[in-house]
Amino acid sequence: MRFFRIHYRRLVYLSIVGAFLLLLTVFVCDRLVTRASEGRHTADLSAINEVTVAIVPGCSEYLRDGRKNLYFIYRINAAAELFEASKCRWIIVSGDNGNKSYNEPERMKAALVSRGIPEEKIVCDFAGFRTLDTIARARTVFQLEEAVIVSQAFHNQRALFLAGHFGLNAVGYDAREVSYAGGLKTRLREKLARVKTVLDVHLLGTGPKFYGDPLPISETL
Repeated sequence: MRFFRIHYRRLVYLSIVGAFLLLLTVFVCDRLVTRASEGRHTADLSAINEVTVAIVPGCSEYLRDGRKNLYFIYRINAAAELFEASKCRWIIVSGDNGNKSYNEPERMKAALVSRGIPEEKIVCDFAGFRTLDTIARARTVFQLEEAVIVSQAFHNQRALFLAGHFGLNAVGYDAREVSYAGGLKTRLREKLARVKTVLDVHLLGTGPKFYGDPLPISETL
């Protein structure tokens, strides 16, 4: 019996230590990402300087229950605002096109066209499987030196952290936030995504799934 009590105490102790280390890791990674993006993203359109390209990271147009995804709607609205205010000349829509039935960039492009954005001014990045891929490919494939990233503030923070790593001079234009109730699960996932991002950058040296041939964006594209 004494043997089992000792091992039970060790198990409890190790569980507590493990939980503490996990929380500490999440906290440290969150702070690294937040601090790296301080002063580099805003919801104030007038504070955004004109650049050639805006990048809209992908997300699904619909939720699993069939409802419209507010993150999608608000990002599209913000990108359209940027273009209409002449803050950018091109828009890259970057997302997952892993199979024929799921095409985030085309849906984003269609939504922007419905807002009056000229189709020829929208470029699809079909290999933006995750934020890291989107940012890395913006720098290496589309050969951007600067850009405005359009997403919600919490996501822009991570995107800007990655932009700094890949040598992309970027700022973030913050799309409207989703209400706390509707966005709680997404924000919890974001905490874990930040841990993965910090590991990718500082430990694993992770690159995008696909690079591809260079496709510079210019006024003559």
